[in-house]
Amino acid sequence: MLVDDHPVALKGLQVALRNRHPEFAIDETGSIAGAEELVYRRKPYKLLVLDYELPDAVGFSGFFRLRQAISETPIAILSSRAEPAVISTAKALGAAGILLKTEGLDELADHVDTLLNGQPVFPSDVPSHSGIKDLNARLRTLSTAQLRVLMALAGGALNKQIAADLDLSEATVKAHLTAIFRKLGVSNRLQALLATRMLLEPALPK
Repeated sequence: MLVDDHPVALKGLQVALRNRHPEFAIDETGSIAGAEELVYRRKPYKLLVLDYELPDAVGFSGFFRLRQAISETPIAILSSRAEPAVISTAKALGAAGILLKTEGLDELADHVDTLLNGQPVFPSDVPSHSGIKDLNARLRTLSTAQLRVLMALAGGALNKQIAADLDLSEATVKAHLTAIFRKLGVSNRLQALLATRMLLEPALPK
């Protein structure tokens, strides 16, 4: 599956892959919500290529949502940005690779072949971040509902807004937050925000 909200980039990569592998079935969508719908209708997928900057995601929030929905499928991040913070965070979180939009279509298709063969695609000099790895392990313990609440919290929403956006009662939101704080090893909203900031801020425009 290809997830990108830029039609030209989406079609270009799709054509390159179809020319090389006409046997591939390639689904495409321009949002996290659209990808989730495809996952529930069409899974399993062999590979998901996910644009890093989408209208309904901030930072790696979309990555987490899709990982919950399609946990057995490798997810590669497609990005126009090559900042070390983005690349190292993607690697620490368990992404299959980083594909840069600045590369040619043939190079991107080569990388997809590498990913489909089970090999990662990252620059050789990416630093390791043990703090992100630890947070990633904690985030994996969250349920899908808890992750959605956490991402809404990280986006600055209050309990009432989270409840309305996710079609939950405020009591349910509070119960989810209590469980989230416990699993993340924090005691309040501010600490939870600080813990997740490193996963969201790399995507913010400069």
